[in-house]
Amino acid sequence: MAAAPRILIGTPLLAGRPAAYFEPLSEAGYALVWNELGRRWSEDELIDLMPGVVATVAGTEPYTARVLDAAPELKVIARYGVGHDAVDVDAATARGVAVAMAFGTNHDSVANFAFALMAALACRLVTRHNQVAAGIWQRDIHPALTGQTLGIVGLGRIGRTLARRAAAFDMRVVGFDPALDEAWARENRVTALELDALLAQADFVSLHVPLLPGTRNLIDARRLALMRPTAFLINTARGGLVDEAALADAIAGGRLGGAGLDVFATEPLTDSPLLALDNVILSPHAAGVDAHAEHAMGARCTANILTVLRGEDPGNGYLLRPEVLGTGD
Repeated sequence: MAAAPRILIGTPLLAGRPAAYFEPLSEAGYALVWNELGRRWSEDELIDLMPGVVATVAGTEPYTARVLDAAPELKVIARYGVGHDAVDVDAATARGVAVAMAFGTNHDSVANFAFALMAALACRLVTRHNQVAAGIWQRDIHPALTGQTLGIVGLGRIGRTLARRAAAFDMRVVGFDPALDEAWARENRVTALELDALLAQADFVSLHVPLLPGTRNLIDARRLALMRPTAFLINTARGGLVDEAALADAIAGGRLGGAGLDVFATEPLTDSPLLALDNVILSPHAAGVDAHAEHAMGARCTANILTVLRGEDPGNGYLLRPEVLGTGD
C-alpha cells in the first residue's frame, strides 16, 4: 500500500497544540508532519523532509531553490502568515509550485501588539516592573500617548488597523506609503508625508512594510539621526528593515528614546548590543500569533492547500503567482 502524501507543518509553535483547522487535511488523506524541534527547520533539514511532500504550511523556514529541487511532488507552499521573504517565489513559480498567503488573518494581532509595545514604552512598564521587583519605589513622569504623533511606515492592512487604534487614543497619525489611498487617508485623518519628514515629526514610528531589496536597512544611521531624541521605534514587520547596530548605538548614545522590537535580522536574537539596553523591549517574533490569528491563519492555509491541490485558485489574491496553476505537470 502506497504511503499517504505528506504535508509539512513548519511553524514550531503549532506542534502539540489542538488544531481542528487542520483536520480537513487529515480527512482528505494527507499525513501531517509537525515541526517538533522548537525552532525552524534549516535548509538541509527541509531537503531531507521533502520526498513525498505535496504541500507545506510554511513558517519562516527557507524555501530556497535547493529545497525546491528536492521536492518534485510539492504543489503548494501555504504561508502561515503574510510575509514571504523566506520563500524564493521565482524559483517556486519556475517549478510549478504555488505560493499561497494568509492575507487578512493576523492584521489585528500585529496591530494590537505594535500598540502594546508603544504603550509599554510610553508608560515605562518594563522599567517600573523591574524597579519594584528589585525593591525600588521610584515615581517619575513618563511620556504620553494622547496628543503624541504616530508615524506609520506602510499603510496596508496592519498599518491601517494600527492607525485606528491610535486615533482612539487621540493621537495624531502621519503615514508614509508610496501606494497610499488618499481617500482613505482623508477619511481616517492620516496625514501623508515623505519618509524623512515623518521620521522628523513622529514621537513613535511603527514599521509595516515588507522586506524587499529596496527596504533592507530602510531605517539606517542617517534616518535614525532624523528622529527626535525622545522618539521610539517599533518594528513588528521584519528585522532586516532596521540597521540594528546603528539603532543600538543611537539608543545607547541618547539620540533616540528607545525601541520595541518583535523581529530581528537574525532570529533567534543572540549576542546583540540591543540585549543590554534598558529602554528596549524585545519579543520573539510573536506579534502575529494571538489565539484569533492562529485559528484564522490555520484555516486559511488549509483552504489554500486543498483548493490548490484540486488545481483551483482560491481567489482573493491569496496566490502570489496564480498563473502557476497552468505550469505544473
